[in-house]
Amino acid sequence: MRLTVVEGDITRQDVDAVVNAANRAMRGGGGVDGAIHAAAGPGLLRECRKRFPTGLATGAAGWTTGHGLAARWVIHVVGPNWRAGEQDRSLLISCYANAIAVADELGASSVAFPLVSAGIYGWPHDDAVQVAVDTLRAAAGSTAVEEARLVAFGATTYHSLVAAVGG
Repeated sequence: MRLTVVEGDITRQDVDAVVNAANRAMRGGGGVDGAIHAAAGPGLLRECRKRFPTGLATGAAGWTTGHGLAARWVIHVVGPNWRAGEQDRSLLISCYANAIAVADELGASSVAFPLVSAGIYGWPHDDAVQVAVDTLRAAAGSTAVEEARLVAFGATTYHSLVAAVGG
């Protein structure tokens, strides 16, 4: 699996699947979640209500179709909320690992990831970068996903991800 980094808008990525940093309720929200719901259109919320009537647990992943996005699928992960006391690193690791597992189930060859939990949930930036890069690298030998694309929102995150990836 090729690990790439781009700076930009995750909703505009030409990939098979985009990863949504969702909340437990699976009903849309702010940040990446709000942007994906806005770009995908109201069908995404309807599908989330149908597929996830009680939401998803922290660290879990599930999928919906992409609706108005270029991506065929949205893989929803619920990252841990550092500010609310969810500081177990294994929960953040499981977001990336479970997203790759769902991508494999779907047959997705390219997946765009945000930096999960690093925004409003307040996960320490440097550790969020390291978890993303290390977990995706660890999955490289056991997945059919050909490209995991880390999409940075802003120059600071972009440069941190490029440095961690080594490019």
